[in-house]
Amino acid sequence: MSRNKKNKKDTKEKSGGNGKRLTKEKMIQLIISLFQSSPKELFNYKQVSKQIGITSQVQKLMVVDILYDLSADDFITEIDRGRYQLNNLGTVAIGTFARRSNGKNSFLPEDGGSAVFIAERNSKHAMDGDKVKVQLLAKRKGAEPEAEVMEVLETKERTFVGKLQVAKGFAFLITENKTLANDIFIPKDKLKGGKNGDKAIVRIIEWPENAKNPLGEVIDILGTAGQNNAEMHAILAEFGLPYKYPPAVEKAGEKIPEKISQSEIEKREDFREILTFTIDPRDAKDFDDALSFRVLENGNYEVGVHIADVTHYVKPENIIDKEAYNRATSVYLVDRTIPMLPERLSNGICSLRPNEEKLCFSAIFELNKEAEVKASRICRTVINSDRRFTYEEAQDIIETGEGDHSEAILTLNKLAQKIRVNRFKNGAINFDRYEVRFEIDKEGKPIEVYFKESKEANKLIEEFMLLANRTVAELIGKTPKNKTAKTFVYRIHDLPDPDKMENFAAFIRRFGYKMKTEGKKSEISKGINNLLDNVQGKPEENLIETLAIRAMQKAKYSTENVGHYGLAFEYYTHFTSPIRRYPDMMVHRLLERYLAGGRSVIKKKYEEMCDHCSSMEQVAANAERASIKYKQVEFMSDKLGMIFDGVISGVTEWGLYVELNENKCEGLVPIRDLGDDYYEFDEKNYCLIGRRRKQEYRLGDAITIKVAQANLERKQLDFMLAE
Repeated sequence: MSRNKKNKKDTKEKSGGNGKRLTKEKMIQLIISLFQSSPKELFNYKQVSKQIGITSQVQKLMVVDILYDLSADDFITEIDRGRYQLNNLGTVAIGTFARRSNGKNSFLPEDGGSAVFIAERNSKHAMDGDKVKVQLLAKRKGAEPEAEVMEVLETKERTFVGKLQVAKGFAFLITENKTLANDIFIPKDKLKGGKNGDKAIVRIIEWPENAKNPLGEVIDILGTAGQNNAEMHAILAEFGLPYKYPPAVEKAGEKIPEKISQSEIEKREDFREILTFTIDPRDAKDFDDALSFRVLENGNYEVGVHIADVTHYVKPENIIDKEAYNRATSVYLVDRTIPMLPERLSNGICSLRPNEEKLCFSAIFELNKEAEVKASRICRTVINSDRRFTYEEAQDIIETGEGDHSEAILTLNKLAQKIRVNRFKNGAINFDRYEVRFEIDKEGKPIEVYFKESKEANKLIEEFMLLANRTVAELIGKTPKNKTAKTFVYRIHDLPDPDKMENFAAFIRRFGYKMKTEGKKSEISKGINNLLDNVQGKPEENLIETLAIRAMQKAKYSTENVGHYGLAFEYYTHFTSPIRRYPDMMVHRLLERYLAGGRSVIKKKYEEMCDHCSSMEQVAANAERASIKYKQVEFMSDKLGMIFDGVISGVTEWGLYVELNENKCEGLVPIRDLGDDYYEFDEKNYCLIGRRRKQEYRLGDAITIKVAQANLERKQLDFMLAE
């Protein structure tokens, strides 16, 4: 007897034989078993009735209803009229487990599809990010689909950051991690000297099946909770980022000779006698770009964009290169930089410090007075910077017309402004937002909030860096029609999501603004720019700019060039910051290879590297935001009970986020504290609406709050509505 026939026979026998009247629950069980035992077969209601032993017309009609319900619940799918098959997700699936501290664990199938809920009792203690095999449970009418973990196939390194609570013979790690509701139990012999109140990193060793808490061991003690260094290191560790440099990598950096040989200089174009300078933030130590300037005999200008030649010193696959690739980027927290390269390289050998000979990879441009590029070349160079300017010093020269090398800076500024005007004419989007910065005392405590704005000096550097990046990308990416471009690393930015743009346009209509969401790329860009101009200086400026950015796609690295929508460039890459970004190092190496006539590299390998760099860039940005959030909460912690004006910057089912006008600190008014009514979340219209009194709280509304609580552990400010 075939397996299939046997299954059907078993199902029939379980029904209690032909003609026996079954309860609806029993029928549902039998029908589910039938579809599960024959996942590829199609059945109509007559075939199902026959298989489970139903003969009466009344019960056959009940089968029709059950099939309809199971189809509505996505357990089965109607393939053609009246004929059903088990849903193609199957009863067993493989994918990723997502653990949440609120108990809403879920499973994401690896072959796509919606997330499926997994109750804690069915989780088998799988951890966030684990690869799991699950059994999809039979779905009941009106309930969400559910699954049960059968097996954990691959597990991630399970480390958590938190505060130690030490008792006599044991300890717990109390964590605010959003993926773990349970504190971690630590036996005394696994404490590694940790004391009560210490911030620590703990690895989960095991989670016994019947135990409520996972079992862990301390990996590292970061310091006393609340102490600035400990908290900044905790933020890095929380995001899986390194907070100290491996001694072996530092040692390798120390061995790199600083002196440049004469033979190396002779291989390069010599710019040491040409006026060259750097313009950087006042606290910068890693100067990875410099500009050179001279007037040519024909009256045109030669502008050199000189970039630190990091890959001359860091060879592929050596210990420094491997560490740099793993990090992929320098991380900029509120009060410190965690460099991608050892400091001897980033702040020393490679940094384009004044009055020191330095090796560079350079893009040299000849521009006329209208800032049109008449010629360009990419080459290895040697430079000697004449002066280090801060942005403030360069801005002062632009505004007063006086100071060191004022003629060069003023000319470069005029050229940059013309390049910028053309860029916006071609459809670039002008996101010109300010950044929140903190004045910090010696202990790391924030004493003042200020806003960093991009002025002409910043834009001068920005335009020449963009020009260099675009030129390098065009050199490799632009090819004759009958030729295939060699594999290269691009910085891409896809078109905005049409649905998000439509929602955004609907939202801004509340403020009286209109925007085109369909048409040519340049028309949409022009509409966004007009909007950003119109909101300048208005209370809703920051909110609308934030939502406009959210409507955009994220820029990322890829070997597949789709252009850069935000900059309106067909070809764009990152070439200008190899000290702090690994993709720029990849670009330098590919340039060197292709300029020497080398063959194309393997695309798949480079796409994987691009994915890694894009992912690490996002992690670094999240850590930076967390450090800003921590300092905002710390800054507000002595302002409890004070009243501030703000704007509703976010609306969720758990409450209102409010950004304060005075210092841009953001906090939450929990929905439970809106006690005058029962409020419901209207996701489409970004608002909370009171059920009885119809009071509305909308995104962008002005609001006055009182500071209720500052929770540093959770990096959260709680506000309440001011009376």
